[in-house]
Amino acid sequence: MGSHEQSPPSMKRTVFAVAITLLFWSSAFTGIRIGLEGGYGAGGLVLLRFLSASLVFALYALVKGVPIPSKKDTLQLALLGISGISIYHIALTFGEEWVSAGTASLIIAAAPIFTALVSLVALRERLNALGWGGLALGFIGVAIITLGPQSSSHYLRGALLILLSAVSTAFYFVYQKPLLKRYGAIAVTAYVTWFGTVPMLWFTKGLFLQMPHASVAATIAVIYIGVFPAAIAYVAWAVALSGGRASGVSSALYLNPILAMIVAWFLLHEVPKWQAVLGGAVAILGVIVVNRSNTLSQRRRQRVTQVTDEERNSAPLSS
Repeated sequence: MGSHEQSPPSMKRTVFAVAITLLFWSSAFTGIRIGLEGGYGAGGLVLLRFLSASLVFALYALVKGVPIPSKKDTLQLALLGISGISIYHIALTFGEEWVSAGTASLIIAAAPIFTALVSLVALRERLNALGWGGLALGFIGVAIITLGPQSSSHYLRGALLILLSAVSTAFYFVYQKPLLKRYGAIAVTAYVTWFGTVPMLWFTKGLFLQMPHASVAATIAVIYIGVFPAAIAYVAWAVALSGGRASGVSSALYLNPILAMIVAWFLLHEVPKWQAVLGGAVAILGVIVVNRSNTLSQRRRQRVTQVTDEERNSAPLSS
């Protein structure tokens, strides 16, 4: 089967998809911590998680089928899998060995800042002065989180790994959008998950050694974050991206750390450090400013287009 154009989702569907994504993704940080504290190493955990996600998509493909991508798109899907799945989740999981779930979510909240930068090049989206100011705030917030006075060498190492996750997922958010129009959210997410899981097979030996000694709660938590935050939420996020601007839709992620800290507090009794909360607040403010600048720019372009059309319609016809 070849590619086929997908119609963009309605606004209500986009909002619902974003809500589902935030609900599941906010629980993933705590799920990782439960798995790490319950007997899994970072490598074994991330492999089990994405074997679970890959199985979900394999079952779907057997029942419903998925379109087969072209050779060119296959290469792009593979690169997206490495960026948005392999690098992102391996770095995030290893980073959470030293960084709390709530703090990790605050660093990931800076992802829209990097998404906006990538969008400048990839999608030719522009930023006005307000947008650049928002980017500056975002980077200041990230610096406060990662380089504060309470940062130990282990914490810094983990924070930098999670920051790498935020950068890698920005490329995933932006470059998957053209593929969503051709293949749809489920097919694109299935392929990037399968491709992204392949490098994780490096951790197979560790998984087999860890699984017999891990707690039942840890195993359930890892499978849960594979099926729901990884498989279902990634499809929901792809649906949301297909219906809106990459930088604008990704800005909704500023709610994610708030929800993630609530989940971590409820299940792990975890309270993030003040520097992480302060830096996260500054970073989220930056994301909000970037999102606001995008909205203002879009309205300005619409007004210019409307005036141009009116002038064209009122101009006298030439012979």
